[in-house]
Amino acid sequence: MTDARLGFDPLVPWPALWALVAIAVVLWGVYVGLRGKAWLFRALAMTVLALALSNPLWIQEQREPLKDIVAVVMDRSESMNFRGRTETAQAAFEAIRRDIEAQDKTLELRIAETDPGADGTDMYIALQSALSDAPRDRIAGAIMITDGQIHDIPENTKDAEQLGPIHALIIGGDDEIDRSIEIQSAPSFSIIDQRVEMRVKVNDPTAESVRVGVTINGDAQPDQTVKVGKAEMIPLTLRQRGQNLVVVSVDGIPNELTLANNLASARISGVQDRLRVLLITGEPHAGARVWRDLLKSDPAVDLVHFTILRPPEKNYDAVPQEEIALIQFPKAQLFREKLDEFDLVIFDHELRSAVLEEAYLDRVARYVEKGGALLIAAGPPYPGAYILYNTPLGGVLPGRATGETVDGKFTPRLTDLGKRHSVTATLPTEGWGPWMRYMKMDRGNSEALMQTPDGHPLLLLNRVGQGRVASVMSDHLWLWARGYEGGGPYAELIRRTAHWLMKEPELEEELLKIEAGASPEIKAQLQTMSDAPPKLELTGPDGATVESDWSLISPGHYQASLPANALGLYRAKSGKLSAVTLRGPTHPREYLDLRATADKVQPLVTATLGGVFKLGASGTPNNMPALKRVGDRGNASEPGWYGLRERHAYAVRATESTTLLPGVVGMLLACAFMMLAWRREGR
Repeated sequence: MTDARLGFDPLVPWPALWALVAIAVVLWGVYVGLRGKAWLFRALAMTVLALALSNPLWIQEQREPLKDIVAVVMDRSESMNFRGRTETAQAAFEAIRRDIEAQDKTLELRIAETDPGADGTDMYIALQSALSDAPRDRIAGAIMITDGQIHDIPENTKDAEQLGPIHALIIGGDDEIDRSIEIQSAPSFSIIDQRVEMRVKVNDPTAESVRVGVTINGDAQPDQTVKVGKAEMIPLTLRQRGQNLVVVSVDGIPNELTLANNLASARISGVQDRLRVLLITGEPHAGARVWRDLLKSDPAVDLVHFTILRPPEKNYDAVPQEEIALIQFPKAQLFREKLDEFDLVIFDHELRSAVLEEAYLDRVARYVEKGGALLIAAGPPYPGAYILYNTPLGGVLPGRATGETVDGKFTPRLTDLGKRHSVTATLPTEGWGPWMRYMKMDRGNSEALMQTPDGHPLLLLNRVGQGRVASVMSDHLWLWARGYEGGGPYAELIRRTAHWLMKEPELEEELLKIEAGASPEIKAQLQTMSDAPPKLELTGPDGATVESDWSLISPGHYQASLPANALGLYRAKSGKLSAVTLRGPTHPREYLDLRATADKVQPLVTATLGGVFKLGASGTPNNMPALKRVGDRGNASEPGWYGLRERHAYAVRATESTTLLPGVVGMLLACAFMMLAWRREGR
């Protein structure tokens, strides 16, 4: 195709040329104001001169017409998988492609799809990607085939105008209903036994208020009534430390799209407000500061520490009591009034009978049996001191002390049990430094996690009633803290032992965990001291139970997986251990509202002068609009048809230009007109 047009190739820059024209016009105006006689000839001279400097050209171009570009964006999100939406969308796409390819050869079709694995429907991003390299003067428009549940429509639609007109073909029925529940906000942690709230919202077109069921770790809580369409707070109280699975649910309604969004879950970590620890040091010694410093470095620990510096029987120095800068050990207040307020009691070294009578030690034993935690850091006996194992406290202590102290250099090591136990299994074992002393004892029925090279226990654990007890049978743990000959993991050892005593769920020897992944299966992990754990039993939302054997992955650690196609709450059991998890939608954002709607895309369509057309979800599009080509301006849709703009874009393949007023000719003409002007003025 050949086309011709007028062009200019100025001999001087355009700004300079316009400046000269402006000066000439001003001077000509002054000349006219002075009643000059040759105003016409002077005007003609300046006009010819300006035209000559602008160098007008007659340009002939060989143009190749370019196709206009139209993008079709397909919604492939999970919300399109309900009630014939996928089939209807595919049929609509095929109809559009036939119209474009068979009826109009001036259109280039570009196809884009949303990511089916994304948590949300990003139609606008897909559209931008499809047209990212398209010249804006070639874009004829865009067509979105979707259910209308789009999550990336921009608030400012001005930039979208150059991509329009954008038309939306809405897939879905007008009579669709669906009830859903959404957790809008939930705390990441909560203090045990204190009330906490989470914000939920229920969507339901058929009711004004609904009852919401609540479970915590599978245990039902009182139902709550909330108003539909309004975010409301639901109170909760956690009783268990560690991760807690909170599930909220609403009953289904007749003919709703799916029950998958009738449940929602959140994991909230239950934490202790402040861990109160009582540390009693029987006498000053080199390792006392290690216990104190380590416990005080933990911001979650509220430490009460007493060191017995002057036993009651030490009166040989004849110093009056009122002159001693010490306080009296408040044993009655601590062990009679306040004992139950402590989460952990630590006895560091042996205690003299005059410091703590057997009646108080008996109260400590009862404290342990009722659920308390006790840690004994043994030291060598000295005159007048108890061997705690020979007091009422001995009934709850692990093993049995012999009273014999062994001095000599040795390197602690883990027992076979210690290599599997949750307290010590993860400790690094390379390069441990030596200790210099330990107290002999018989292990009895307790669990020995660490020992000397000749097999004498160093760290023992035991459960007594509802409580727990641990004993460290050496007072040279401080050598590790000082880094003696490489030191050792003293801080981690003490921390993990203390948290096991206080029943930290992650440190339980017997622990069952299950989780639902992206694939339709439930994965389970078992931590146990048994070499032959019971089979995994998994009960699904429908009440059906399936079993699976465990696979050993490391000493004391097993795993298993079972198929889980249904969405809902799953309960797992292995022996006495149990756990729960919720298998919800892979992409929860897609399930917040599954009803077809044009409300979200309407601002984008309106801004680009496009149209919205509802095609139903019967498998065949209802009232499929026709394709028309429209001009560059005005509305691009009416009921029954949608328009794509004709851009008339082209590419120039060859050009030929002819100078209309050569510079020399222009100068001669300008001189001729000036001479005529002088002649006129001379008369």
